[in-house]
Amino acid sequence: MALKVGDTAPNFTLRDTNNQVHSLSDHKGKNNVVLLFFPAVGTGVCEKELCSTRDSMKDYEGLNAQVFGISVDGPFSQKLWVDKYQFNFPLLSDFNKEVAPSYGAFYDVWLPGKWDLKGVAKRSAFVIDKNGVIQYAEVLENAGEEPNYAAVIETLKKL
Repeated sequence: MALKVGDTAPNFTLRDTNNQVHSLSDHKGKNNVVLLFFPAVGTGVCEKELCSTRDSMKDYEGLNAQVFGISVDGPFSQKLWVDKYQFNFPLLSDFNKEVAPSYGAFYDVWLPGKWDLKGVAKRSAFVIDKNGVIQYAEVLENAGEEPNYAAVIETLKKL
């Protein structure tokens, strides 16, 4: 079940493409956090989403927000993508498939009947305030859709 506004965000600890450890709890009392779960490195809509986020990073930084992209891809494939597109925010590997399910952002089977990929993150956006409370939650069933970036920014402006 997906988390909703007002829920306490589950803490997590994941590694980025440089093997640096990131925990949600590191941001408590310091800054807001935006989590962007995405299905897979190398796919068109994911590329569009993350490049759009990269190009809007000044907006997020101006609102005291740390952005993380999270997928179940390994950190090595994520690193190739970071290098190619020069993402200016960390991509975190949920390779062990622990964080996406805890947020309700998880396909048991993605693209059934076509690829039948098991255990993939659903495209989702969460805004978590400095106290660790979810202030915005959007979990998309259709991976071809993108999150409402304007709503994410508006939520951050209110914090």
